[in-house]
Amino acid sequence: HFKNFTHGKCTFGEVTVPLCRKFREYLTTVHQIKHPKKLLSKNSQAGYFSTFMACLKIAYRDKLIKENVNDHLEKIPWEQTKREFLTQDELQKLAATPCDIPVLKRASLFACLTGLRFSDVVALRWENIQQATLGGQWMRIRTEKTETEATLPLSAEAIAVCGERGTGLVFKGFTKSMTSAALRNWVKAAGINKHITFHCFRHTFATLQLALGTDIYTVKEMLTHKFLSTTEIYTHVINHKKVE
Repeated sequence: HFKNFTHGKCTFGEVTVPLCRKFREYLTTVHQIKHPKKLLSKNSQAGYFSTFMACLKIAYRDKLIKENVNDHLEKIPWEQTKREFLTQDELQKLAATPCDIPVLKRASLFACLTGLRFSDVVALRWENIQQATLGGQWMRIRTEKTETEATLPLSAEAIAVCGERGTGLVFKGFTKSMTSAALRNWVKAAGINKHITFHCFRHTFATLQLALGTDIYTVKEMLTHKFLSTTEIYTHVINHKKVE
């Protein structure tokens, strides 16, 4: 977007406060690159400008620009989005509903029971699942998104959906393409009228854990969040559920 904004030409000497403010304004009105008919979402605007400001910080630190322009810029505020999740009853319905792609069902239920992201579920290998000295089985992973090293306990249900122990990938044949139409059809067949994506299974894990009394610090560790404030987002959902 910055390349388009500057028509592909911009030196470090041209990076000024007015230029950066104009780019901020540009992001609030520009259309998506992949979907030219749609405007950038509020959170895409916020994320892109946040990344841009991080680049400016590095450029100033490395003396590529003379002025710390970030001191004169305002971030684009993030917009809180609705985090869809399954209730305990809905999760049980989904588990009881046959799925045309068995590995999709196993991987999805595993995500609901562990809170792992798609990138970590698809890359999970049998050597990551080990017997723990404290008893039970644990998984040792390095998360794809945050590159966090984590050792997390697995419930008996989570182990069960992994299937018979083997070698290589735990969910062999599981692909991103399965998480669109096939996932929607399975959710619909379970009688669930919600827009459920694979990432919603991570929200399901977090929300159900908090609703059932797991303390927020434990949920933070299970989700491998770096900051407690990220996990606290789920408490808003819980408060809403308390009212219901």
